[in-house]
Amino acid sequence: MSTKHSIHDIYKALEAGTLLQVKSLLNNALHPAEIGHFLESLPPSKRLVVWELIEPEIAGDILLEVNDEVRAGLIKTTQPKDLIQATENLDTDDLADLLQDLPSSIVAEVLQSMDKQNRLRLEKVLSYPEDSAGGLMNPDTVTVRADVTLDVVQRYLRLMKNKMADNTDCCIVVNRTDHYLGILWFTDILTSDPSSTVAQVMSHDVDAITVHTRDKEVAQLFEQRNLISAPVVTKSGLLIGRITIDDVVDVIRDEAEHSLMSMAGLDEDNDMFAPVLTSTKKRAAWLAVNLITALLAVWSISLFEGTIREYVALAILMPIVSSMGGIAGSQTLTIVIRGLALGQVSKSNTKSLLLKELAIGTLNGLIWSLFVAIIAVAWYQNIDIGAVIAIAMLVNLSLAAVAGVLIPIAMVRIGIDPALAGSVLLTTVTDIVGFVAFLGLATIYL
Repeated sequence: MSTKHSIHDIYKALEAGTLLQVKSLLNNALHPAEIGHFLESLPPSKRLVVWELIEPEIAGDILLEVNDEVRAGLIKTTQPKDLIQATENLDTDDLADLLQDLPSSIVAEVLQSMDKQNRLRLEKVLSYPEDSAGGLMNPDTVTVRADVTLDVVQRYLRLMKNKMADNTDCCIVVNRTDHYLGILWFTDILTSDPSSTVAQVMSHDVDAITVHTRDKEVAQLFEQRNLISAPVVTKSGLLIGRITIDDVVDVIRDEAEHSLMSMAGLDEDNDMFAPVLTSTKKRAAWLAVNLITALLAVWSISLFEGTIREYVALAILMPIVSSMGGIAGSQTLTIVIRGLALGQVSKSNTKSLLLKELAIGTLNGLIWSLFVAIIAVAWYQNIDIGAVIAIAMLVNLSLAAVAGVLIPIAMVRIGIDPALAGSVLLTTVTDIVGFVAFLGLATIYL
């Protein structure tokens, strides 16, 4: 049965009130990630009904898949014994993520129930920031020495087969002090002469990731090098864990959601069905910011009230100037924000990027200002109006390109996410410059 059909069947069974069918489908037909997605799509009342039907054995994996706000609501309604049971089958890195959202009393019980070795592994992950390689890593690794033969490694792996973490695709080669030396891929173990030593077969071209590397940089490394897993080491090269592709995919997804939601001033962890007053409060602040910027634009127009009153055509044509500048600036802004996110924009190439975008803005300004000027002259039979709007558009599109480059770079340097407020600042700049340029020129020349 396909996932789409399974979810459709759950919806139907939920509406019909056949909870036993819902329970069977949830616990047998869907992956935890799919159940998490399903829970996020339900209103709170139905969400809690469905949550009570989920077996505690898979509840931990599901809690890791939902956003922070939904997770907090589910944890709040779950019995302590069920929360403890939900943590039992989680990998160390996943358990570390979940424990940070659990009540302190539950965390204490979970730690007490663990053996000393697993507790030390968990504490190691918890000691690093959540958005670092150390926070992403799983301390469970399969390590071998360089001087043993592949035959010995194969026998060792047979003994370890039930203890290996998910997505294990290699052994990590270390020396006697557990410092990282290289990677021994499972494919090489299977295809090479069993009498060969690990040193003869191991790969040296996989660089380890240092423990304090930011999660964004980790994601870039995985993308650029097509990695499935990578070792994590201290500054001195001591192996302390590994990062797998499933954790990196989560980072990429979170960053994409953050960028998308930030453009509207929203949090990617918002619950779609959060209470009306809660959602209203969160959105009000962003509306207030936009109102302030809109008032600034209106104020700039009010400075030329007399000119507008004398030439009504200006009021009709004015939105064209600001709109074209806004679109041109947004194109540049999007490219620069993407470049910053991928690490492609730096001090060394900022000047070249600025000159290139200025050239594009100026060329587009020349083309479209001429086009709009012809329309304005034909419409109002007035060459001066055509000239004024042409010059204003050229100025605004050129400045929009400059602002589209400088605004996100400046925001990053002062520690502000450009995806959060870059578009608002850019729109304010292009609106004010467009209005002032158009109406100012009109005041002087008409």
